[in-house]
Amino acid sequence: MARSGKVTVVGAGFYGSTTAQRLAEYDIFEEVVLTDVVDGKAEGLALDLNQSRAVEGFETTVTGQTTAADGAGYEAIAGSDIVVITAGLPRKPGMSRMDLIETNAKIMRSVAENVAKYAPEAVIINVANPLDEMTALAQIVTGFSKHRIMGQAGMLDTARFTNNVAEKLGVPVGSVRTLTLGSHGDTMVPVPSHCTVDGKPLTELLSVEDVAELVDRTRKGGAEVVALLKTGSAYYAPSAAAARMAKAVIEDSGAVMPVCAWVDGEYDGISGVYLGVEAEIGREGVRRVVATDLTGEELEGLRAASAAVAAKQADVRHL
Repeated sequence: MARSGKVTVVGAGFYGSTTAQRLAEYDIFEEVVLTDVVDGKAEGLALDLNQSRAVEGFETTVTGQTTAADGAGYEAIAGSDIVVITAGLPRKPGMSRMDLIETNAKIMRSVAENVAKYAPEAVIINVANPLDEMTALAQIVTGFSKHRIMGQAGMLDTARFTNNVAEKLGVPVGSVRTLTLGSHGDTMVPVPSHCTVDGKPLTELLSVEDVAELVDRTRKGGAEVVALLKTGSAYYAPSAAAARMAKAVIEDSGAVMPVCAWVDGEYDGISGVYLGVEAEIGREGVRRVVATDLTGEELEGLRAASAAVAAKQADVRHL
């Protein structure tokens, strides 16, 4: 099997280490690099993952590297085609994603500076929260072309919406197609008009009230997991989404996915903002934003999401 490319995962917490595992087990990369600021953590996890290769049958090499804010250790990411940034504090029960903005902005600034220095040709996939704002900050700090930086949000939120619908109707998840756009937060825009079950419109199978309930649960999906865990936040579904985005990049697949991407006029009234939209993904990152046909209400929701995140994205420049 042909393997190519190098992908780095910054941050070896549950999210980062699970993402690294998924990427390694795809067996399509030459190397997966896992970094963390905790001395020895990334190296230990990499050793553990490498020892699983004989059992799981993959050959991708996993490299662990301790890093520091001053750039020490970041030479290990040199030549990376993709960098997935998971570094940052997770939410605790009762916290919103926005409660993390100042702390995680400092972490993002340090990481982005080192990525720009050591992996200047990489495509960046950000998963640090608050998602839309940290994605914008990564672009500001690195100075990379906007299409080379995207955030993982819509893939996760859409997966949650799909699972919620499947549970509600008692059907296989494979029979359900859903879509979420907008921000990764309170102004998330689930798109019922593009939701089907075995090809049938969701609105024909559920009442308006039931659909609204599923939409609300999707918006609060991360908080629901955090409240149950009590310590930490979700990582199985988020890592699956981030890894699938990285796979689309390295394979230059042209897959259309809901991601946080730079939007500049593809939707009437929305420009100059990182926002959750559908986009065609390839080796250069976002090839193009795919403007989804929305109902009037859904488009207004997307505009509201744009307005809400645009101001905060402007503010992160100063954090």
